Amino acid sequence: MSETPVGANTEIPGKEELAAKLRIVPAFAELSDEDLDWFLSKAQPLRIQPGEVIVREGEVADRMWVVLEGEMRARREAGGPDAPVFTARAGDVTGILPFSRMTHFGITGRALTHMLGLAFYTRDFPELIQRMPGLAQKLIGLLTDRVRDFTRIEQQNEKLAALGKLSAGLAHELNNPSAAARRSAGALKECLQRLRESTRKTNLTTEQCSILTAREEEIRQELHPAENQDEFARADREEAIQTWLESHKVPEPWKLATLLVEGNLQDAHLEAFASICGNDSLGPELMRFSTLLEMDRIADELDHSTTRISELIKAIKEYSYMDQAPLQDVDLKSSLETTLTIMNHKLKTGIYVKRDYDPNLPKITAYGSELNQVWTNLIDNAADAMQGKGKLIIRTRLEGDSVVVEIGDTGPGIPPDIQTRIFEPFFTTKGVGEGTGLGLDFVHRIVKKMHGQMTIKSVPGDTRFQVRLPIKGTP
Repeated sequence: MSETPVGANTEIPGKEELAAKLRIVPAFAELSDEDLDWFLSKAQPLRIQPGEVIVREGEVADRMWVVLEGEMRARREAGGPDAPVFTARAGDVTGILPFSRMTHFGITGRALTHMLGLAFYTRDFPELIQRMPGLAQKLIGLLTDRVRDFTRIEQQNEKLAALGKLSAGLAHELNNPSAAARRSAGALKECLQRLRESTRKTNLTTEQCSILTAREEEIRQELHPAENQDEFARADREEAIQTWLESHKVPEPWKLATLLVEGNLQDAHLEAFASICGNDSLGPELMRFSTLLEMDRIADELDHSTTRISELIKAIKEYSYMDQAPLQDVDLKSSLETTLTIMNHKLKTGIYVKRDYDPNLPKITAYGSELNQVWTNLIDNAADAMQGKGKLIIRTRLEGDSVVVEIGDTGPGIPPDIQTRIFEPFFTTKGVGEGTGLGLDFVHRIVKKMHGQMTIKSVPGDTRFQVRLPIKGTP
């Protein structure tokens, strides 16, 4: 047995006690005493103090760990604070296992409590497999279970990360129209207060009211939205109106001048009010009329904001295929447009979307919500590749009994040496926290699940992902 390393706790149990502890480990329970003795002769027993690093991310994967006492926890530190945590307790076998293709440790493991473990090095794997094929089979089973569990956890985290990023984008998209609606509601309350005050201050006769009502309708027909004037021109117009109001003895003319400029009332309109109302009621009537014009504008803003909110909610329902069976007939144009709506926060910064849809494209039988995840990932990758500036090209066409969806971008392209790896599990060129969280491996699996194919063509300035799907897919 190897010597205990310097610095470790020297209270290493004797050989018989180690053998007894090792036999409790399920994978080693049926070994003969001779095989146990051989394994212990090759293994290195170690005492590990709480907090000590057992394996470090990036180190050469050269040993298997059998945990006899205590507990360790490991995580991929390059994955950020939200990376999944893996735990190994007494009775577990971890580290590299026989026939594993791992070359370097992908996680950093630390002792959570005082630990006793056995380090068994890869150099002795060939002899272990030859001497104890039964143990080798059990270790291979552990390897298979570990890969399956790791993949499941990673996929779940990827889905949660994607959901979080989409939620953040949608929250941003919803915040703008909802904030506009709140501002409009507040402005509407102010308008109502001004209307009440102006109504109390006017003293027009019935005949004047009738004449003014008719003239107001004419003015409404003549008014046009104010042109985009620079601040100097606007200030000059406001000053001119204020001077006119002062000459007609209107109280607090600076307040009314701003509203009249917003309504784009011209000098002829002001003179018409003056000739009908006289100086006593001119201010209240101009305040009432300009406030009504403002309320019209507010109503338009409220309509636009609430319509946008309704469109986003509709897009969310269509994107998730809420209240629908997982497998349904999917309109690809609608599916792509819904995804573009959901992803608008990534595209509106300077990406032009060019659409080239086949008008005769039939519906396909597919998992609608999962298909939208495919478009989301490809559009998100394209937007990131172009760094928010460029052209996104979306094409659809019919080829035989399949449909082809092509999503392209004008970004720098994908290097040839990376193109062969982009569909590998967990492969990414993005930094921590970037992208949707769903790798192309995940997207590729969705397409394969629908009996489709996914290919890539990429040169600088022209990258195209093609997704080919059968019209009549099967579960």
